[in-house]
Amino acid sequence: MQLLDEMLSLNLLTPDQHHEIGSWVSHSKTPDKIMQMPAHLWRALEMASLLMDFDVDPSLRH
Repeated sequence: MQLLDEMLSLNLLTPDQHHEIGSWVSHSKTPDKIMQMPAHLWRALEMASLLMDFDVDPSLRH
């Protein structure tokens, strides 16, 4: 969650995206459930990661 908070503070995620992603991750009990996160949230997370120069594992991309 620290990384999400940093993305929010850098304005790389909107408050709504931050909330939705954080909620999805915190309520997901397994990695498989996290992988089912909606595509629009994955895109936002991937873009924020790229802008931070933080490499997202390609196997996690939709």
